Amino acid sequence: MKKLNQPITGICSFAKYPICTDLEELDADIAVLGVPYDLGVGFLSGARLGPRRIREVSTHYARGDMGFYDPENQEQLLAAPIKIVDCGDADVLHGDIEYSFKSIEESVRKILEKGAVPAIMGGDHSITIPIGRALSCLNSEICIVQFDAHLDWTDHVGPQYYGNGSPMRRLSEMNYIGPMIQIGLRGLGSSKRTDFEDAMKYGSILVSAKEVHKIGVDEVLKKVPKAKKYFISLDIDGYDISIAPGVGSPSPGGLYYDEVAEMLAGICRMGEIVGFDLVEVAPQYDPAGITPRVAAMTMLNLMGQIMKNKKP
Repeated sequence: MKKLNQPITGICSFAKYPICTDLEELDADIAVLGVPYDLGVGFLSGARLGPRRIREVSTHYARGDMGFYDPENQEQLLAAPIKIVDCGDADVLHGDIEYSFKSIEESVRKILEKGAVPAIMGGDHSITIPIGRALSCLNSEICIVQFDAHLDWTDHVGPQYYGNGSPMRRLSEMNYIGPMIQIGLRGLGSSKRTDFEDAMKYGSILVSAKEVHKIGVDEVLKKVPKAKKYFISLDIDGYDISIAPGVGSPSPGGLYYDEVAEMLAGICRMGEIVGFDLVEVAPQYDPAGITPRVAAMTMLNLMGQIMKNKKP
């Protein structure tokens, strides 16, 4: 008898997609990679547990080859022959930043070289630094779209240049990284005045959460730089604390799911999405499990929009 393969049964791969941990054998349109790393956190740690919890809750939404029906737009997303696989986790070593960053970079680079879109689950936001290094293999200018409560343009804290407050500053130093936009910014003291000044000097477009609520999604999308290739970095604390309490730096006044979903869909229509990460899920601060659930749905929704707009 053929197995029904219901969400409650089996191994917790991301949305119960097939597993491929040997990247040399990778054959997929989208490759999910976990990065259980949180050495970049200076206060509330725990994002290393994010990938495992997101995987577990994502099985609730598993639909296999038939994909997902979107009743609002009356369309089927992520249906076969689209191939999505779970590549397991990057081989991080806690306590060793150099080893971990090298492993993350090599894993993401291999996924890109195999022609798949990396869909990366963090981990704290410092993992975007080695992910950014891997993007060099695309030999193209890349626009960064960041959803976040925080600017993440800290240069360094003492001798630490690779904390979770520094990824956008480090990306700006990579010569193939082009324009940037940060969406969802808020919070007293979330970044220093000089960090904002440096980001604006770079040319980064800064959009607060309050501005999103005031002007609406369509007007925000007009601010997104025109580019051929985009990388999207989603810090879960970009969402309001009411729907994402399980984060290292929760903040009120944030974005809501439908707003972010509409903005992601709009960005996917603008150009090629070469990859994305979703970071900072710290599940132990959210006993109700809301945050990893929002994370899983955000990832699946973004995957659907990427493949819907992907040109042959």
